[in-house]
Amino acid sequence: MSLATDHQGFLLDAQSWTEDWAVATASRLNLPWDELDQKIALVIRQFYFTFDLSPPMRPLVKQIKTNFGPDIGNSIWLMHRYGESPARALALLAGLPKPKNCL
Repeated sequence: MSLATDHQGFLLDAQSWTEDWAVATASRLNLPWDELDQKIALVIRQFYFTFDLSPPMRPLVKQIKTNFGPDIGNSIWLMHRYGESPARALALLAGLPKPKNCL
């Protein structure tokens, strides 16, 4: 599935996101994608459409902790699962713009 992206692979239109696109993107980047990842993506998409902000790391951890508990909602778990920049990786997989403070 091909959707319009910027030069870093972030969707240009967050509304065009589909789970099929996320699965293909996760596969291409060797990132996990299962039911949990889908649920996390939906939670941060809701955050984005509520606050018009791709969540940077601290709000991301808080949002995930609130929705999934402390075992998943912590930066160590997120870094093990998504690499050194979980906020960036999750925004990409969720079809959101790159968080402002991510390189």
